Amino acid sequence: MTADIQRVSACVGWAAAAVAFFALHSVASAQGAAPALSAVSGATPMAAPAAPPAPTPVLAGPATPIAPPPAACNAPAELARLDRPLIHTMRRLASGEPLTIVAIGSSSTAGAGASSPTASYPSRLAVELKARFSGRDITVLNRGANGEETDNMMARFDRDVMAAHPQLVIWQVGTNSVLRDHPLNPHAVELREGIEELKAAGADVILVDPQYAPQVLAKPETQAMVEQIALAAKQQNVDLFPRFAVMRNWYEAGHLGFDVFVSPDHLHMNDWSYACLAKLLGAAIGEAATRPIAAAHGAHTATLP
Repeated sequence: MTADIQRVSACVGWAAAAVAFFALHSVASAQGAAPALSAVSGATPMAAPAAPPAPTPVLAGPATPIAPPPAACNAPAELARLDRPLIHTMRRLASGEPLTIVAIGSSSTAGAGASSPTASYPSRLAVELKARFSGRDITVLNRGANGEETDNMMARFDRDVMAAHPQLVIWQVGTNSVLRDHPLNPHAVELREGIEELKAAGADVILVDPQYAPQVLAKPETQAMVEQIALAAKQQNVDLFPRFAVMRNWYEAGHLGFDVFVSPDHLHMNDWSYACLAKLLGAAIGEAATRPIAAAHGAHTATLP
């Protein structure tokens, strides 16, 4: 009987100790402090629970890059204006008859470097002119051919230019002769003869000189070619759109890198520069085809009917 009473007393003692332990732990937890535990009947004290880890800060990811705005398409007024009125073009627009324009040249007329044929400068020029002369029937024919020089283009004048009976011919010349280091004197003769053929066909003529691009600039005769084309335009009394000077202005005054207006081959133009060329050329054609011109005796100005 005494042994049973001792066992019961021991159980009661252990139960009381357990109740006391859990009560003490609850109070300490409520106060935010680790409970100080004493050994109970020889038990090893329990370690205080570790503090919860600090929350990991949430860092914002890199902002989605905002595409830079497209470069402004512009040029000084003296470069973007044709010196001479476009008489044949003017008469056709004034009469309301369809206007046909032929763009002949090499790869930068054909559209090398553009993402699609619709991004070539003749295609973009058609869009610009139709917007400027709403409701008019205007056709721009692209007669560019990769790799050609002036004599190659002249050889297909009858088929690709005269057969269309254009009122305006835009002739882009000079680049491939420079790239191939061909002499300038024969080119001067060919250019003069070609201009005379186009004028005899009853068309206004606009010459377009080489592009301002690294591969062209690397050639020693580039500047001489640009000057030769300008001189031919002046002597033959036709217009010149100075593409070389316009693109140089983008680079020097506009501080645009070649990657903005030249394709990765460092030679041809790209979608942006073809579109800008067309915009500037379209504005120049629009102004020259609606410009009041001096009357026969110079007494007053008038617009051709």
